[in-house]
Amino acid sequence: MSAKQVHTQGQESIRLGISSCLLGQEVRFNGGHVRDDLLLTTIGQHVQWIPVCPEVEIGMGIPRENIRLVGQSDDPKLIAPKSGTDYTKTMKTWSQKRLKELDKHELHGYVFKKDSPSCGLFRTKVYKGDGPASRNGRGLFAAELVKRFPLLPVEEEGRLRDPKLRENFIGKVFAYHRFQGLISNRPKASDLVEFHSSHKFSIMAHDPKAQKSLGQLVSNSGRANIQDLISEYGALFMETLGKISTNRKHANVLQHIMGYLKKFLDSADKLEMIEVIDQYRQELLPLIVPITLLRHHLNRHPVLEWVKQQTYLNPYPQELMLRNHV
Repeated sequence: MSAKQVHTQGQESIRLGISSCLLGQEVRFNGGHVRDDLLLTTIGQHVQWIPVCPEVEIGMGIPRENIRLVGQSDDPKLIAPKSGTDYTKTMKTWSQKRLKELDKHELHGYVFKKDSPSCGLFRTKVYKGDGPASRNGRGLFAAELVKRFPLLPVEEEGRLRDPKLRENFIGKVFAYHRFQGLISNRPKASDLVEFHSSHKFSIMAHDPKAQKSLGQLVSNSGRANIQDLISEYGALFMETLGKISTNRKHANVLQHIMGYLKKFLDSADKLEMIEVIDQYRQELLPLIVPITLLRHHLNRHPVLEWVKQQTYLNPYPQELMLRNHV
């Protein structure tokens, strides 16, 4: 399979760009790969991968000489130290062309290979003179992609080993997918109101203050230019979902949702719900336990439909089991 081919696996509606080597493609500088089974066997069942290998696609070949970032961390050069070849202009020119192609795929996220001078997203080594490398750079292609698609959820495969970062990234991916669905259908003010209403508790779990700010934006939907408003809303919405939630914030949301059930629950059910939420707050139980109990009671009682339809309760396919570990 070439570096530009689409790797179809799972839901075709969710499309994630990915460093080709993480899929097991033998495109590394030494002719090897770094297949990531977590990505392929867990996340991969629910997404369509769009693989990219910048170094191969600019014609460097397999195997190839090592390259590194050199100079200033905010504007490094891409250099092959052995031959002295400068690939900076080639990589940046190719990146702009490739990003136009990726734009047509309408991606919902991207997973980069950590530490790569082309794909590293965080703390990538930058060399300067004869001193030790500093870890404050970003791969050239990764930097161009983030600049071109500022709202796109992005992450490195290494960080996705952390259960909370993994759950947060996938939650952002599916939320971004829903937001793209909203803006692709010529939304009216009422559509934005409905979108915000269904995401109320998801937003609150990340930042209660942002939930109020987004609510104020939506309250102006009948008076403001809808396209400008949705652009402003989308930027704050995605920024908010990028903030890692805490057990305390989740517990606060769980209690809010429980409030809509109080008049339907007997004293024993209320006590059980309170105890389960408190045990989760203390990190004695994973998030899936209080969520499952809440869904059980919501399905049994005539609670307001907008509460039952909250994306917080079902943000992504349950088969991912991400909340079993946070």
